[in-house]
Amino acid sequence: MADADPGLNWAARRRQQARAIQRRSAAHAAAGTTDMAPAPFVNRAGTYTDPVRFAAERRQLFGGDIPLVAGLSRDMPNPGDRLLFDETGVPIVILRGKDGVARAFLNMCTHRGARLAIDCTPSARLTCPFHAWTFDLAGNLIGLPGARGFEGFAKADLGLVPVPCSEWQGLIFVQPRAGATPVAIEDHLGEFAPELAQLELGRAEPVKAGEMRAASNWKFALDTYGESYHFATLHASTIGQTHFNDMCVYDRFGPHHRVSFPDKGALALASQPEADWPEVDYGGVHYLFPNTVLFIGSIEPGKGFTQIFRLFPGKSPGEMVTKFAVYAPTGVQSDQHRAECEFAFDATAQVVSTEDYVIAANGWANMAAADPMTPVIFGANEIALSNVHRAIADRIGLSLD
Repeated sequence: MADADPGLNWAARRRQQARAIQRRSAAHAAAGTTDMAPAPFVNRAGTYTDPVRFAAERRQLFGGDIPLVAGLSRDMPNPGDRLLFDETGVPIVILRGKDGVARAFLNMCTHRGARLAIDCTPSARLTCPFHAWTFDLAGNLIGLPGARGFEGFAKADLGLVPVPCSEWQGLIFVQPRAGATPVAIEDHLGEFAPELAQLELGRAEPVKAGEMRAASNWKFALDTYGESYHFATLHASTIGQTHFNDMCVYDRFGPHHRVSFPDKGALALASQPEADWPEVDYGGVHYLFPNTVLFIGSIEPGKGFTQIFRLFPGKSPGEMVTKFAVYAPTGVQSDQHRAECEFAFDATAQVVSTEDYVIAANGWANMAAADPMTPVIFGANEIALSNVHRAIADRIGLSLD
């Protein structure tokens, strides 16, 4: 497995970043301000409903050109472990080899196309349920019943079809298409790379996972992760109690970003010398273009959780699914810690599915019934949303006008 570089002091970097965010949060709390774009941005309903744009997104964002997060290293830590990645419509199986390397292949027997893996049960080989062709963890064909019927074919030419796959700093990426070219992760991440590397995701232990669906465009659902303008209204009984409404600390890294939402304790810091401020754990919402949100949260000082949301479009503009998982950042410390991480999963899933995604579904239905040119207004205070939509439009080559 690929872990963070032991020669780098990521913990010290996280402390520095946490203090810098804390400093900006206190300033915003004292002034009643927030990070903002230079001006509001006018989007259009058609951005969410247009089938031509939707097809371009499926093709350009989820069709194999861009690395997508398939999971974390400790989702499959041991030889023989596997992950399934079907969300883009290309069936992929990711296998941990005997050499510890994660490799991805089309989840398809090279005999007559049958699906090989139907679940994530570990195994030292894959055996086709149709005719028992058998493949090792490196994708090589090692078992060929009735070999006499396949004279003229070399086993070496009948291995599984590779898919670009790379493991980087605890994240497993695939590009959902056939091909053996390595994934150029750092090219994709650019200046965002150290912000993700410092999370040391190679140490994160999976605790609980599931999925959330909504009758909405995937981008409408994604929008709900990028602003706190709705906290006091939509989440009045949860995060609206503990965090400021319409306040954020925003940092952009190309098409990616980090956004932090100050809690109400930030106001008290403004009247205290910084030397008296408590040390806080690093946290925030990290958006990895085009579809992944990583939230680093804290249960109490020194004990946290990591949540990962991977949003995928469905078969039509009004369908989407979110693959959601929670992890213990440095491993589960105790039964209580596990229970706390599970509670964080359950509480978040409840809020997102019954509040955010209900709004997303209802809003998308309204947009689907509206003229495609109907304005959708992002305030300057919704800076993350406007930048995400611009980045998506740039990538697919379709204007937002």
